[in-house]
Amino acid sequence: MSRASKLTLLGTSAFALGTVALVHWQQQAEKEAMHAGVIRDMEQQRIKRERQLDFEMQRELENEYKKLQTVRDVTDQMDPVPTKPDALTAGLPRPSAAGSIPVGGAIGTGTGTGEK
Repeated sequence: MSRASKLTLLGTSAFALGTVALVHWQQQAEKEAMHAGVIRDMEQQRIKRERQLDFEMQRELENEYKKLQTVRDVTDQMDPVPTKPDALTAGLPRPSAAGSIPVGGAIGTGTGTGEK
């Protein structure tokens, strides 16, 4: 075997071994990432179960308190919200010209009234 063929064989063998090692390392990394995803999903499911149990416990407490206390809905007894502008201002005092705030000046400075 010539020197060039030995070097070519050595180079291709090293390249093949490097490729195999790289692929093995990449598969291990993917396997660990997938396992971490499973662990994360299990933790999320545990948290979800805890929240559901808390919700059910709160619902049971609410039902128990409703049995012990009389609770009534006061929103049914409230007057409806007026929609006309006249109904909104009914009963409010009308603004008078004597008590108006001067335009163009600060309050209490005497400016803006047109008098000098």
